[in-house]
Amino acid sequence: MKTFQDSAGRTWSVALNVDAIKRVRTLCEVDLLEAAGGKLLDRITTDPVLLCDVLFAVCRDEAEAKGVSDVEFGKGLSGDAIDGATTALLEELVSFFPKGRRGVLEKVVRKLGTLQARVIQAAEARLDSPELEREMEQALAGYGLSFGNSPASSESIPGN
Repeated sequence: MKTFQDSAGRTWSVALNVDAIKRVRTLCEVDLLEAAGGKLLDRITTDPVLLCDVLFAVCRDEAEAKGVSDVEFGKGLSGDAIDGATTALLEELVSFFPKGRRGVLEKVVRKLGTLQARVIQAAEARLDSPELEREMEQALAGYGLSFGNSPASSESIPGN
C-alpha cells in the first residue's frame, strides 16, 4: 500500500486489489488492467481530472470514513500533491501485477517518465531559445508593438 498527502494535509492510502480495480471500472469506466499498454498511464499522468476520479474510486471507503466528498477530495489535488498522488497510484499499480507483468509495467512507467521529462526539457529549451524571442518580436512588430530592451518610439505609442 502506498500513501500520498493532498494539498489540504490529509494522508491517503492507495491500495490496489481486485475490488478496487472493479470499483474504478464501475465508477470511472477505466480498466486499470490495460495499463501495460502505456496509453492509459499516459492519460492518467497527464489528465489530473482523470487521476482524481481514479484515485477517489480507489480511496472511496477511506474518504467516506473521513467524511470527505469527491468534490473535497478533488480540491485537495493541486500542485505537488498531484505528483505525490500520481507516484503512489503508479507504484501501487505496478505492485498489483504478478511478477512477469510487473516487469513489463515497470518498464512502461520508466519509459513514460523519460518521455515526459524529454517533453519538459524540449519545452524549456524552446522557451529559452533566442529564436522564439525573435519570432515573438516579429509577431509584435506586425501589430506595431516593440519587444525586448529597445524603448518604443513615441510614434508607436498610441496618443502621441
